[in-house]
Amino acid sequence: MTRKAPDGDFDDSEMEVAKPKTWAAGVPGVTAALRQSYEQMGVRRTALTLLRVNQKKGFDCPGCAWPEGDHRHVAEFCENGAKAVAEEATTRRVTRAFFAEHTVAELAERSDHWLGQQGRLTEPMLKRAGSEHYEPVSWDEAFGLLASELTALESPDEAVFYTSGRTSNEAAFAYQLFARAFGTNNLPDCSNMCHESSGSALSETIGIGKGSVLLDDLYQADLIFVVGQNPGTNHPRMLSALEKAKKEGARIIAVNPLPEAGLMRFKNPQRPSGVTGQGTVLADRFLQIRLNGDLALFQALNRMLLESDAPEAVDQEFLDAHSHGFDAFRKHVLGLDWDEVLEATGLTRGEIAATLGDVLGAKRIIVCWAMGLTQHRNSVPTIREIVNFLLLRGNIGRPGAGVCPVRGHSNVQGDRTMGIWEKPKPAFLDALAAEFGFEPPREHGVDTVDAIRAMRDGKARVFLGMGGNFVRATPDSAVTEAALRSCRLTAQVSTKLNRSHAVAGELALILPALGRTERDDQESGPQFVSVEDSMGMVHASRGRLAPASGDLLSEVSITCRLARAALPGSGIGWDAMERDYDVIRDHVSRVVPGFADYNARIREPDGFTLPHAPRDERRFPTATGKANLTVNALEVLRVPEGRLLLQTVRSHDQYNTTIYGLDDRYRGIKAGRRVVFVNPADLSGLGIADGAMVDLVSEWSDGTERRAPAFRVVSYPTAPGCAAAYFPETNVLVPLDSTAEVSNTPTSKSIVIRLEPA
Repeated sequence: MTRKAPDGDFDDSEMEVAKPKTWAAGVPGVTAALRQSYEQMGVRRTALTLLRVNQKKGFDCPGCAWPEGDHRHVAEFCENGAKAVAEEATTRRVTRAFFAEHTVAELAERSDHWLGQQGRLTEPMLKRAGSEHYEPVSWDEAFGLLASELTALESPDEAVFYTSGRTSNEAAFAYQLFARAFGTNNLPDCSNMCHESSGSALSETIGIGKGSVLLDDLYQADLIFVVGQNPGTNHPRMLSALEKAKKEGARIIAVNPLPEAGLMRFKNPQRPSGVTGQGTVLADRFLQIRLNGDLALFQALNRMLLESDAPEAVDQEFLDAHSHGFDAFRKHVLGLDWDEVLEATGLTRGEIAATLGDVLGAKRIIVCWAMGLTQHRNSVPTIREIVNFLLLRGNIGRPGAGVCPVRGHSNVQGDRTMGIWEKPKPAFLDALAAEFGFEPPREHGVDTVDAIRAMRDGKARVFLGMGGNFVRATPDSAVTEAALRSCRLTAQVSTKLNRSHAVAGELALILPALGRTERDDQESGPQFVSVEDSMGMVHASRGRLAPASGDLLSEVSITCRLARAALPGSGIGWDAMERDYDVIRDHVSRVVPGFADYNARIREPDGFTLPHAPRDERRFPTATGKANLTVNALEVLRVPEGRLLLQTVRSHDQYNTTIYGLDDRYRGIKAGRRVVFVNPADLSGLGIADGAMVDLVSEWSDGTERRAPAFRVVSYPTAPGCAAAYFPETNVLVPLDSTAEVSNTPTSKSIVIRLEPA
């Protein structure tokens, strides 16, 4: 029998499960990329588009934020990058006829995959109060309506201005300027749900909330940790960099509850050996850690370094000159309980000791991580402990060494640099005031979780989303959807249809925007935008395709025209900024540190690198003026008997909330998404058969439960006691109030669940 799940996907009636792969990319990766590209774009359009991805005179991939090297291949894209481009450059269109055929309620019943496959949005649409359908609306009426609803609010803080990581530097700067000229710092963004924990920990410990390594540092490293990250699916071009690092002599340690194919063996499709040969074994050591055990692992390594008699186990000269807090840190770590370490990590003492041997044999060490570390309650302490680990041996501010949080969206780091943040620093606001002649609000705004609370509680009445899919990116799905539906007006700036369009306020607008692949012609001529990658490199992006519709506007145009409608007497030159993006960049050069001569430097073929004091000068702009060693309490996450610890993950046919297809080639899943991966020993202990249908029920310390129905159990070599399932289907399991300390990021990697027969 076919059972329909709540989001429109089907259960295992058509699903196939095979053994997981032990290598990534190769010919299958090329084939999959081209197949989806041909289906979406056709052969000629595919060739014209993919050959411009990540090229110096081309456009930046709308997928991940991995940097490009100095020497670029003709095909400088990965499988998932090709899929991202294909979905944006698709020839499929969503027209007014589509919205006339489908009610908003009908769209809400469709799966995320179905919605995304309908194609590009083509004109502004409005759902009027009491209506069940979106209908066409002119841009002037759309801006007039949005402006009137904004200005009718009792307080500017009743508006929420959300931003996705795909927004360009120019659009992000204009957008935050509009929000602050309007009178609020309510500027939540997708960083709040992914690397906010990284920024919080790094700002406190080294003084800047970004990674400290450049691409060349990977090639100079002796040892690279890849922790809580699946590059094969989420940052595939990183595999090429790791392969090169291996060639230069680096060892790689993978730390993950799941064995990830890309870190086992990589068949580089741009090398003959990747097509006909065995490829490259990347991970020299795989530590299959228990979920939430990373803090314990790095504390154990730190204790062993402090206790080691090996020469240079600790770089005391560096610590004396550049660090603060060593004595308190040392006292705490030397009191570490080994039994708790082994329980928390699920590793043996021998495995940790062998890892210490790798560390002692390396002078230059890099630690890379992603959301496997950032979405726990103790994520900030965990990342602080990684900084402790690197500082002990002087591995920050040295070539081939440092911290490397790998951002998951093309310009998410650049958006923050441009001022998209609910907690702006006074210096930034002072510069904004001096440049534009108005006093920006000083009170902190709401982040993503607090924005949902504000809408839920009636304290926010208008929501404007600049890109992204807010509904599916956020936790506690039922609460989030109810919060948005309670708004007077929701407006989404988008390129494609997604579930957020089906979760509408009393009034709802869809504002269709140009994509990265498309030409952006303004009054002064063709425009380009810029982005910042995960390593602080800023470069230009130039679309070449004809727009999907003549009714599309750029994100810059949408922002500037809305600002003119809502703030007619602001005195800010919105017209000039829309007409010529060089005007925006001139403003940025005088407001944002590191962007002097922006317009000249961004026209260099490789762009430019932003300054990073810890990396460049071994200068740490913290409150103490030094790198801060910290004390981080180890609290073992214990799970009641008969329960498992669940992490949410992406499939290989997915990027963030965008579902390209229903396969996860590397994990052996075909034609399905509602699966839960469980260790075979755990299944035996629970008395649950491989292939059984279950509901996932999350259990929380406050006694509440949440249910995600109709998942197929897949026996899988996860860490014992741990399980994994795809988001956004499992976002419903995470309460709004379960967030990381300090960063307020949802705890999507630490979900205690039980499996109930479906």
